[in-house]
Amino acid sequence: MKRELSKIGELATYVNGYAFKPSDWSLKGRPIIRIQDLTGNDYQTNYYESTLDEKYKIKKGDLLISWSASIGIYEWDKEDAWLNQHIFKVVFDKGVDIEKKYFQFAVGNALKKVSGLIHGSTMKHLTKSAFDSIQVPLYSVDEQLKIVQRLEAMQRSVNISKKEIEKLDTLVKSRFIEMFGDPVMNPMGWEVEGLGKVCDVRDGTHDSPAYCSEGFPLVTSKNVSSGKIDLSDCSYIAKDDYEKINQRSKVDKGDIIMPMIGTVGIPVIVNFEPNFAIKNVALIKFNSSSAVNNVYIKVLLESNYFDNAIMRKVRGGTQKFISLGDIRKLQVLVPPIALQNQFAAFVAQVDKSKSVLRKLLEKQELLRAALMQEYFG
Repeated sequence: MKRELSKIGELATYVNGYAFKPSDWSLKGRPIIRIQDLTGNDYQTNYYESTLDEKYKIKKGDLLISWSASIGIYEWDKEDAWLNQHIFKVVFDKGVDIEKKYFQFAVGNALKKVSGLIHGSTMKHLTKSAFDSIQVPLYSVDEQLKIVQRLEAMQRSVNISKKEIEKLDTLVKSRFIEMFGDPVMNPMGWEVEGLGKVCDVRDGTHDSPAYCSEGFPLVTSKNVSSGKIDLSDCSYIAKDDYEKINQRSKVDKGDIIMPMIGTVGIPVIVNFEPNFAIKNVALIKFNSSSAVNNVYIKVLLESNYFDNAIMRKVRGGTQKFISLGDIRKLQVLVPPIALQNQFAAFVAQVDKSKSVLRKLLEKQELLRAALMQEYFG
């Protein structure tokens, strides 16, 4: 395939959104598009009931580029709206032969690779001059269409695998309700106890040990916020600090750890022999005589019941956190352990199917990444 490099600024015009003030917001009128409306976060919609220049009007199918906070490119798929600042509307008025979907793939890929041009510590943003100067490959229109067709087919395969995994997660939640009933209503009349009564509930260190270039990983909330334990981005501590922390909060295989700061309430079962210490992480421990098992408690903590009972107690402004006391006070149903073990065996079978799908998904995403590299560099 023949390709040339073109600067993003030469491909289209980019209209920045209107600088709305809080006093402009209303409960009626046309919705205001903000960055969180593009990224899928659940925020209350604001409206503007007056009129603006038509250049700020967004219609279904328009391409929007967030250049602050969550940087990326999105296709608007909802009702007509007004565009807020820190978002560009893409207007193809430069006479360049470029397909909209190809533009979306090419620019989306480029935006992921411009970390060196991003400014700001807590609020990331691109300057307009840096944005305009980013280069993307430009093929003939026929080649663009072929690239889009192949990438969209690959994306459909990825989406199908993700949907199948979601279905299995839903199946587990449904079986939980079928076997134990709604945790709020407790229609089966199970005994109820505080989580701190049926489990050993602790948290990690409150100190800030000195970090080292090598040593033992210190797992914090950020390392378990994705629903799995990610040791690739851990800080390291010395052996003395590791042993001191583990005198109070030693993590064992089979324990549950859960973030307490930032993205709170996503439990993970430790399924390997751990060699790490924890900070700002809840630790829920079990033993052979526990009245509850770890799989049962994990699914309970993933349910809407946890959201209703605990998440409304989450404190903090920009940095959310939940107290150890609130976690210990969580009221949990205590069905017979034999029934819980039966449920855990069902989950284990589902997890086998999920493992197969995850491996397939990993291959699909690697292939997609390889195609993006081939086409866009």
